[in-house]
Amino acid sequence: MIFAHCSPLHRTTFLVVCIAFAPEVFAGGEQALEKVVVTGNVTSIGVADAASVGTVTQKQLEARTVYRPGELLESVPGLIVSQHSGEGKANQFYLRGFNLDHGTDLRTTVDGMLVNQRSHAHGQGWTDVNFVIPELASRLEYRKGPYFASEGDFSSAGAVHLKYADALPQGIASLGVGQNGYRRALIADSPAFADGRLLYAIEWLNNDGPFVHPDRFRKLNGVLRYGRGDAGNGFNVTAMAYKASWNSSDQIPQRAIDAGLIRSRFDAIDPTDGGAAHRYSLSGAWRRSDVQSSTEANAYLIDNQLALFSNFTYVLDNPVDGDQFAQPDRRRTAGLNLRHTWQQVGLGSESENTVGMQAQSDNIFNGLLSTRARQTIGVTRQDHIVESSLALYGENATRWAPWLRSVAGLRADAYRFKVNSDNAVNSGTAREAIVNPKLSLVAGPWASTEFYVNAGGGFHSNDARGTTIRVDPKTGDAADRVTPLVRSRGAELGVRGNWLPGLQTSLAIYRLDLASELLFVGDAGTTEASRPSRRVGFELANYYKLGNWLTVDADVAFARARFRDADPAGNRIPGAVEGVASLAIAVDNLGPWFGAARLRYFGPRPLLEDNSVRSSSTTVFNARLGYRVSPKMRVELEGFNLANRRASAIDYYYTSRLPGEAVAGVDAIHFHPVESRSFRLTLAMNF
Repeated sequence: MIFAHCSPLHRTTFLVVCIAFAPEVFAGGEQALEKVVVTGNVTSIGVADAASVGTVTQKQLEARTVYRPGELLESVPGLIVSQHSGEGKANQFYLRGFNLDHGTDLRTTVDGMLVNQRSHAHGQGWTDVNFVIPELASRLEYRKGPYFASEGDFSSAGAVHLKYADALPQGIASLGVGQNGYRRALIADSPAFADGRLLYAIEWLNNDGPFVHPDRFRKLNGVLRYGRGDAGNGFNVTAMAYKASWNSSDQIPQRAIDAGLIRSRFDAIDPTDGGAAHRYSLSGAWRRSDVQSSTEANAYLIDNQLALFSNFTYVLDNPVDGDQFAQPDRRRTAGLNLRHTWQQVGLGSESENTVGMQAQSDNIFNGLLSTRARQTIGVTRQDHIVESSLALYGENATRWAPWLRSVAGLRADAYRFKVNSDNAVNSGTAREAIVNPKLSLVAGPWASTEFYVNAGGGFHSNDARGTTIRVDPKTGDAADRVTPLVRSRGAELGVRGNWLPGLQTSLAIYRLDLASELLFVGDAGTTEASRPSRRVGFELANYYKLGNWLTVDADVAFARARFRDADPAGNRIPGAVEGVASLAIAVDNLGPWFGAARLRYFGPRPLLEDNSVRSSSTTVFNARLGYRVSPKMRVELEGFNLANRRASAIDYYYTSRLPGEAVAGVDAIHFHPVESRSFRLTLAMNF
């Protein structure tokens, strides 16, 4: 998909969404910094900073067929969103040669609130977007690579920012039913209230999935927002509440099916796996702007809690009670984001300057426990963590000539990690700061074509427990500490063109180096330092609007991910995504009928460093068909995995042990299946 994204030079006071379907307000033409109202299918040439940035509009988000809320993020070209456990667990993400696990190196925010959870019990950067209500999403902005001064921790591969609407065009009431116990009800509206809008939404959902032991994913979700003003001048205050519980059919080995230990690929080795979570937040945003400057402020408080029970190795470590473990995590997070932008003209050039500050503090209690059927039988470690960060950044965007502009930035981040562990030797305090320059050059347009050169540095933080550890909590052996902040460096060449009426195309070729793939192994309660790595790849995205009734998206991406040092084990990065592709069409304005279809290809991946074991590829076809019964009522039928492919949502290769197997266990592929073909029917009414 190719969508416009505003460069700093053009986003002084107004939101830029240069997309078909809905008119939006945006700032600036190719040379003028002024307010312009735009309608129709508008090119992003003249406003984009890179070939790999964009905005997805509300209309386009509505057209997507998603099995779970996290799949909204697949509107970002080249991004794969998967799942290896119960529906309530955070998704797996793949982008630009990364297996991003549950979110490391993909910065994700909702209404300015960072979703990635630092020093999480299960995995660094834990990104749980199950609280998102798709009908409230007004737009999704994405940026890839470490080239943008406003993007900090976890953004080396990319950043995704989902925005909620301040007001809905009409009230919504919908009821959905489907196979495998799917039930969903939603009501939302934004009536006028006290010179503003009071938006509310309540969602209830149940989904069992096709599993022998049903997921029983149940969630209750609510949003209440008061907002006043517009995109340039106004404010909002928002309360969100989400609560869920679920069972998990985690990844399984094929040998368990072959031996008759479990009944099918939808069965589980340990049916007591699962979890429960809640997320409560209070946030506020304020914005003021005039012709020459703009100021934005965003603050939030979040209460997160997770109880997660998993068993990936079955009876390898504990033949009597099994290997199930719990990873409880509860935290309170406070954050503040400030940004001020002003224009200036000098020496015949237009410039726009931006300065910003981002601060966050997390008060965390988490642990790693041994359990049996969700009952605690041992404690590996328990910790109280206070993690704080402060970032300052500045950026200058200058148009040097009608065909040349630049964006130069500098960002400084400082972190403090304080760990109070149940083992005193693993307690302590660590501090580190990092400074990263950013630069983008844009040339053109010539013949409806624009060229981009981007370079910059980024980072991701490591788990606080790894920065103070001295002793392995399981074995008692000495353990090495990890670097608190892991540096990345990236560069990109890109081109964007409108070579046919209605067609927008972009191509990006990139390289990204990480100093090391350092990580905290949440499942073991210890740290592990990987090797330096390099990713090289390309992304080709196309968005084609044929008349007012048909749009086509065609995206393809490939990445080569390698460790940069020599090692007899090999130089492949296990799980690193290589090739992905998608083809999507959406139809509308065909009388009362509308619909969409999408084919998504997730290519094979190396599972070992020497590439001797690889995953299989996965191709899934989803579609939806809708009919407008009246201007206020519509019915939609969605179909998932319509070809009923027996594919894997994810594959791993590691050692596990089933009952009766050798004490050392068996090295094998473990997979989580793509859900079988299913249908959902939704009746929606506007009021």
